[in-house]
Parts: sequence; structure tokens; C-alpha cells
Amino acid sequence: MLNITILKYIFIKKSSNLAAEAYLWFKSLHIIGVIVWFSGLFYLVRLFIYHEESKNMDNELKIAFNNQYTLMEKRLANIITTPGMILALSMAICMVIMQPSWLSEKWLQIKISFVLGLVIYHSYCYKIMYSLQNGSSTISAKNLRLLNELPTLLLFIIVLLVIFKNNFPTSVATWSVVGLVIFMLASIQLYAKIRKKNENSLSNE
Repeated sequence: MLNITILKYIFIKKSSNLAAEAYLWFKSLHIIGVIVWFSGLFYLVRLFIYHEESKNMDNELKIAFNNQYTLMEKRLANIITTPGMILALSMAICMVIMQPSWLSEKWLQIKISFVLGLVIYHSYCYKIMYSLQNGSSTISAKNLRLLNELPTLLLFIIVLLVIFKNNFPTSVATWSVVGLVIFMLASIQLYAKIRKKNENSLSNE
């Protein structure tokens, strides 16, 4: 009987250690997936901007750049960005399966809603990509620059939710988001003015 009790204790302890180690693996892979996913989204929309701006080139250059950007966008979206999303979401699901009580936490429920928004954004990027490739895109480069800042705001809020959880600093976070939005809009406007000034200078030479 004593031997059986010892074996049970060893089995339970090893199972507990394996579960703890598995959770750490899920968490590590989740973080890696998030980094890859966001990196892909940031660069993908940047490619959209360059792709859209290439429409103003001469026809021969426009065709060459269109083919190049189409190839780069497909590879980035299908080989990096989407696999990153799948890894991040699948590992998050594994962590929740191991800690089902988290689903009752308000911070996680809010985080999930923002993540769903990010998935919708991801899907919309595919729509833009296909429209750019077939020449039916109607979104301007300026609006694409605005769109490119959305993941930054979502990332900011999601990270704060994960760190602070139910002690989320609502007022500070709100003002921080407002400050980020103002800074981003000002940066985009400043870039547009500088670029226009440079283009006018070149045209006058």
C-alpha cells in the first residue's frame, strides 16, 4: 500500500510539473506569435501604401512595381502574418483550456473583444490586398497611413489589459490613447506637408 501511495504521489507531481511546463510553452509560443503577427500587419499595410502610390508612375514602371508589390504582399501575408496570427490564437486557446476560470475575468473578456477586432482588421487587409492586385482599390495612401496606426492602438490597449488585468487604469489609458491618436494624426499631416514641399521643389528645378 505504501508503495502504491508513493507511486501515486510521484505521478501526480510529475503530471503537475508537465502541465506547468506545457503552460509555459504555450505562453512563450503565444508571445512569439503575437510579435510575428503584429510585425506582419505593420509592414503589410506599409506595402499597401507604396503599392497605392506606385499608381502615379509611368505605365511601364507601374506594371513592374505592381507585380513586385503583389508578390511581396502575398508572401508577407501568407507566410508570416497569417501563420503568426494562427500561432498566437491557437496558443491563447490552449492557455485558456488549461485555465478555464480566466473566462470569467472581465479583463480577459475585454481583451478577447479587442483581439476579435484585430482579426477583423487582418481580414480587411486581405480585402485591400486583393483590390490592389486587381486594380480595383479605392482607398487612398493617406487613409492607408491612418489604417496602419490602428494595430498600434490595439496593441497598446491589449498589453495594458494583460499587465494590469482587473486593475486596468481606465483614465490614464484613455488619455494615453487620445494622446497617441493626436500624435499619429499630427505625424501623418506633417509627413504629407514635407512630402508635398519636396515634390514642389523637385518640380521647380
